[in-house]
Amino acid sequence: MKDVLIIGAGPAGLTAGLELLRKAGDEYSVTILEASGRIGGISATVRHNGNCMDLGGHRFFSKDKRVNEWWESLLKMQGAPSFDDKMLSRRRELSPNGPDPENSDRVMLLRQRISRIYYLNKFFDYPVSLKMQTVLNLGLARTLKSGFSYLNAAAFKKEETSLENFYINRFGRELYSMFFEGYTQKLWGRHPSEISADWGAQRVKGISVKEVLKNAVSKVFSTKNSSSETSLIEEFKYPKFGPGQLWEAAADEFTRLGGKIVFNSKVDKIRMLDGKIKSASAGGTEYPADIFISSMPIKDLVNALEGAEVPRNITEIANGLPYRDFVTVGLLVDRLALKNKTKIKTVCDIVPDCWIYVQDKGVKLGRIQIFNNWSPYLLKDINSTVWLGLEYFCSEGDDFWNMEEKKCVDFAVSELKKIGVIDSQTKILDSHREKVQKAYPAYFDSYGDLPKVINYLNCFENLYCVGRNGQHRYNNMDHSMITAFETVDNILSGRTDKTDIWNVNTEKEYHEEKGS
Repeated sequence: MKDVLIIGAGPAGLTAGLELLRKAGDEYSVTILEASGRIGGISATVRHNGNCMDLGGHRFFSKDKRVNEWWESLLKMQGAPSFDDKMLSRRRELSPNGPDPENSDRVMLLRQRISRIYYLNKFFDYPVSLKMQTVLNLGLARTLKSGFSYLNAAAFKKEETSLENFYINRFGRELYSMFFEGYTQKLWGRHPSEISADWGAQRVKGISVKEVLKNAVSKVFSTKNSSSETSLIEEFKYPKFGPGQLWEAAADEFTRLGGKIVFNSKVDKIRMLDGKIKSASAGGTEYPADIFISSMPIKDLVNALEGAEVPRNITEIANGLPYRDFVTVGLLVDRLALKNKTKIKTVCDIVPDCWIYVQDKGVKLGRIQIFNNWSPYLLKDINSTVWLGLEYFCSEGDDFWNMEEKKCVDFAVSELKKIGVIDSQTKILDSHREKVQKAYPAYFDSYGDLPKVINYLNCFENLYCVGRNGQHRYNNMDHSMITAFETVDNILSGRTDKTDIWNVNTEKEYHEEKGS
C-alpha cells in the first residue's frame, strides 16, 4: 500500500483524497493536512449565532460532467420546493425522488442567479445589457459617449499587454472606466494597466459589447444565443447550508473510507531527496509518504523545500508571486433601504440579488452578498431579518486587515449608509468578521515568470500541484476539482507527464459556458 499525503482540505485536496479512496482505496493510505480548523478552504461555510456565511459566494455550476456527478454523489438535487419557493409559489425544476429540503438537510437546491452592478446609486445588469433601463440609468449623453467610445475601440484595437487594454478592446474606454477600472483596482490593489491580460482572458472569456449586442438581438428574435454566455446563465446549484456543507460531506465520506484529516497542521517543511519529495512536516510532526499532492500556495511550497538547494531564481520568482487577501463582514439587519423594483418575488420583498457589485469609487466595499437569496436556510429567521456579506479586498497586514473587529463593522455600516443600502432606520442586529489569507492569486509582479517555477516543481515526479493556490491560478471551484481529477488519473495510470493537470482552465472558450 502506498502512502499519499495531501496538503490542504479545500475543494482540490478533498476531491483528490476522496477520488483516490473511491477508485483504489485498497492500494492507497491517504492523509490530509489542513492548516486551519475547518473544512473547505475559501469554500467553507461559517456558522455564527444560527446564521451561515458563505465566504465569497460559491455558485455550483460546471460544464464538466464528472464534477456534476461528483456533487450529486454527495448531495442529491431537491425533489420538493424549498421554503421560499413554496412561500412565493415559485416554480423550480425538481429532481424525481430527490429529497425535500424542508425535511432533509443533505440536499442541493436549484437557485436563481441574480447579480447586478450598483453604480450611480442605480442597478445595472451584470454584465451590462443593452436595454432601455440601461440607457435611462446612464442618461443619453453617457450612452452616446459610450457608444462612440466602443466604435473607436473596435476600429483601433490595442495590443493586449495589460488587463486595461483587454477591457478597452471589448468595451471601449468609457464603459471600461465606468464598470471595470475602479472595481478592478479595488479587487487587486493595482491599476488594470499593471495587471496581465491573462486574468481577463480567464475570468471574462466571451464577454464583450459584441456579445451583449448578439444576446439582445437573439432575445428580440427569440433565437438561442449560440455562445450561451456564462453571465447570462440563470440558475445554479447550491447546498442547503452553503458551500461548506458539500465539503463537510466529502470529508465525512473520505474518513468513512479510511482517510485521515489532521487539522491545525500547517506544513512548514518539505524534505526532498534525489529528485523526489520524501516527507512533509507540520507542527514538529513529520509525515513521510510516497506521493504528495499540494494545494498550498506555491510561494509557501517553494519556501518549505529543504534537503537540497532550490535555485535562487526559483525562490525569487515564488516570493514575488502576489496574492490578494479578503475580509467578509457578516451583517444582520432588520431591513434594507433599497427597494425591489424588479418583478422578481422575494421573501419580505427585498432586492433579489445574490451579489451586488459596488462600483462606487467613494467606498472601499467591493461586493455585497445577500444570503437570503442564496438559500433561505442560511438564516435563522428569514421572515424578519436580512443577512448580508460585505466583501472587502485588502492585503494581509495593511490597515484594513489589522482593524479591530468593532471598528471594521462600524466602517462597513457607514459605507452601506453612504451608498443608500441601509439608512438610519435600519437596526443592526448582529455582526461577524472573517479574514481569508491568499484568497486571490494575482497576475502581476513575478507572475510572468511562473512557468519557470512550474517546470522546476514538475521535476519532482511524486509531487502534484492542484487547486487555486496550488497552481497560482484564479480557478473556479469546479476547475480546482478537475485538477484533482487529472492528478488522480495520473497517479492511477502511472503517467508522469503533468501537462493535463496544469492545462485545466486554460481553454479559450468561456470557463463556465456549458458544453453540449
